[in-house]
Amino acid sequence: MKPATEDIWTILEEVTDPEIPVLTVADLGIIRDVKIHQDDIIEVIITPTYSGCPAMNVIEINIKAALQEKGFDKVKVTTVLSPAWTTDWMSAAGKRKLKEYGIAPPQGSVDKSTLFGVEKNIECPHCNSKNTEMISQFGSTACKSLYRCKDCLEPFDYFKCH
Repeated sequence: MKPATEDIWTILEEVTDPEIPVLTVADLGIIRDVKIHQDDIIEVIITPTYSGCPAMNVIEINIKAALQEKGFDKVKVTTVLSPAWTTDWMSAAGKRKLKEYGIAPPQGSVDKSTLFGVEKNIECPHCNSKNTEMISQFGSTACKSLYRCKDCLEPFDYFKCH
């Protein structure tokens, strides 16, 4: 039986991000395309959230494993860098999951305010206050900044826009 593209997408929607396990690779929007070639070779085309993202190797392994567990043995994962991934590709459900997990989802567009010494007011995922401050441009991973809420006093990661 020839694999159906819809079936492949359904399987991929269950593959989670190793750094933020509440998100799937579909939530992140890193899956660019699924192609089924002759000889039933399944090619999954992905774009990293950041070039050089260390999680991409694990994501590739997890994609292959998820498809192989469902009986699809001929799997190829191709990484493309252009066009570059953007937080605009994240699903609304993914952004909601981030907030529920305690990470402020990307807000607005690419933030260049730091270059001009102006801080962006990021909404706290714990209490929804915008009375927050950046502690560090880099949080637990390169794709996040570390913030603190001045109202509830909780620190939190902010998933940077790009």
